[in-house]
Amino acid sequence: MELTEPTVWSTDRLELGEGLRWVDDRLVLVDLLAGRLLETDGNAPTPLRELRRLDVPLGAVAPVVDRPGEWLAAAGTGVTVLPATGDPRPVAELVADASEPTRMNDAVADPHGRFWAGSMTYAMVPGGGTLFRLTPGAEPVPAVTGLTIPNGPAFDADGTTMYLADTPRGEIDRFTVDPATGDLRGREPFLRLTPADGGPDGMTVDAAGHLWIALWGGSAVRRYRPDGTLDREIRLPAKQPAGICLGGPDLRRLFIGTARVGLDTAGPQDGALLAVDVAVPGLPAARAGAPAS
Repeated sequence: MELTEPTVWSTDRLELGEGLRWVDDRLVLVDLLAGRLLETDGNAPTPLRELRRLDVPLGAVAPVVDRPGEWLAAAGTGVTVLPATGDPRPVAELVADASEPTRMNDAVADPHGRFWAGSMTYAMVPGGGTLFRLTPGAEPVPAVTGLTIPNGPAFDADGTTMYLADTPRGEIDRFTVDPATGDLRGREPFLRLTPADGGPDGMTVDAAGHLWIALWGGSAVRRYRPDGTLDREIRLPAKQPAGICLGGPDLRRLFIGTARVGLDTAGPQDGALLAVDVAVPGLPAARAGAPAS
């Protein structure tokens, strides 16, 4: 099956489809505000299967290295292990004491096993968000502060370049990452978008080092070259694309999660999971190092 145009991949409609990952030959994603962890197949459209349902928002997950079926999750106000069986195990409380009501948002593992998780205030207070870095065996570090709604980050193949979006500001910055420590340096503007473009939301880097971006409110996804020039735009039948990843058997199927939340009148494809095939494959999903027991 070759998908030349964006195709609806499930009859389900999500409130906020985010955190897409291709893991162990299946697509994993979250319905963020509903706290649901979901999966589906990559060969043909099928209904979404619920793996977990939490009583707090679930921002994103990463598979844990050498622990099949276990996930490290940005959930509620911190980071939690979701074991293959049994109850969730809290790992780190990050924003419960914030001056404004705050929750975790997007998160991802880097190629060196570190887990990066962003926070945002429910009121979307400018500067109220933070990107945290969690390294196994070490205390969490607030790696980037002063954000509003951090999305991503997205890493290149060797984990030495990181892209981080601040959605309402329309900004994506690029950082150099120390592979040994995870320390960030050399922050530089990579992309500045206008409100007409939409806000940069979920992101992924492909095997050629190009950055794919979901444009919240822009009804599109775009691929940008490493020099920041636009390579391709794909228009979508949904207003709010939120999460994005490359998967499928050859990692050339671009999956896009969309959202209905906040829309006065949702269209028939708002909240749908979409898929379209592209020429350049993605990178394997990175796995998080197991947190200390």
